[in-house]
Amino acid sequence: MEMPAVTECAVEPCAYNRGRDCHALAITVGNVRHAHCDTFFVAPSKGGDSSSSGRVGACKMSDCTHNVDFECQAPNITVGFQQNGVDCLTYQPRQSAR
Repeated sequence: MEMPAVTECAVEPCAYNRGRDCHALAITVGNVRHAHCDTFFVAPSKGGDSSSSGRVGACKMSDCTHNVDFECQAPNITVGFQQNGVDCLTYQPRQSAR
């Protein structure tokens, strides 16, 4: 299984963001109740591997349609601001059975 790519990160203050591209080797999404990027942080300098693109290493959002055993199965994701947080904008909650 290949980890999904972070195809865009609109969170320019993030230490891993260079030119709207994520350069963390792997990010973690979610804190069980909210699909935010747990890897996000601000630092005085940029980090990560500038020759590689970020991937989703783990996802704690078990209710997401893309989540199988806490691994993201989306082909790729987008990270950006949603309300007051830095979130996985690809997150889609499963529809409950009626």
